[in-house]
Amino acid sequence: MRKKLLFVLVGILAFLNTLTAQQKTTLSAQVYGYQRDKIYFDCVQTPMIAQEFYTNPGEEHLYSFDCDALVCMTINGQTTVLLQPGDSLHVDVTYEGKSVKVEYSGSERAVNNNRLVKSIENLKRSLRYKSQLLGCAALDIKPNERIADSRTLLEKAAVTVERSRASAEAKNYVMAMIDGQVYMSFMEYPVMYESIRGMAVENQEIGDYWSLMDGYVTRTDPQSLSCPEYASLLMRYCFYMNEKAAKAGGKKYVMPKVMEEMYAEFAAFYSGEQRDFLLYTLLRNFIMNGQEIERADVLYKDYLEKYNSNVFYKDIIDMLLQ
Repeated sequence: MRKKLLFVLVGILAFLNTLTAQQKTTLSAQVYGYQRDKIYFDCVQTPMIAQEFYTNPGEEHLYSFDCDALVCMTINGQTTVLLQPGDSLHVDVTYEGKSVKVEYSGSERAVNNNRLVKSIENLKRSLRYKSQLLGCAALDIKPNERIADSRTLLEKAAVTVERSRASAEAKNYVMAMIDGQVYMSFMEYPVMYESIRGMAVENQEIGDYWSLMDGYVTRTDPQSLSCPEYASLLMRYCFYMNEKAAKAGGKKYVMPKVMEEMYAEFAAFYSGEQRDFLLYTLLRNFIMNGQEIERADVLYKDYLEKYNSNVFYKDIIDMLLQ
């Protein structure tokens, strides 16, 4: 009798889990002041979640879809929206010149999560923090200033996230995006500035370039390992650390520039879920670029045999290769 009851309970729990996984997630928006013909909803995690609508000011554009984890959506490639399974969120988007105003309503978790996103955007705006490193170089923002600004952003963002009523998953994702901007500034901007402005890294008043990432612990939570900005950070961190090790050993390091070399370096440097995420991201980006796709076939076979554990990644690449 006890065994029978146990089987019944297990069956009920499995059924409830299935229902939870299949909950509909809904995004709706009313868009004002937009000057193009179509409005686009796109998911940065998968091209299978996407929708487009003809622009009609004031009309509600509604899209429901299934997801089993937090996803990041964009509205017209500009407005970032976080959604978790079962969320229902409505966004009022108003374009006023170069600025975009957003207001949220809907389920409590979804509203709280996206108010956090908005708070971080407002924080960066108040700090006049530039998102693009090339833009910083064009404005001749010195590397020591950029690094100092990045440290300030990281400190203030951590406080904002901690005080937020957003979910733990949303907080992880937001901090992964912040890490991406901050630590890419540490690793990438000094060498970029040297290349564009001609000032050697050792003359930029940033201290020891090879100590900038000391103490950094890479993220392993599922939300960070679904964030494109964090994938870029992990890729650059691999090159940075390998170059640092080469210099310490008196060897010359050449940063890989082709997919095959990057694949080999990521596979050797990372392990587990981080490696799975990066190799998938590399292959996906190469395939979506649409050139010499056949070069991905050999690596994809190797990836499936040795490194892939996330079925979602396999399904995406299989769909792209069709």
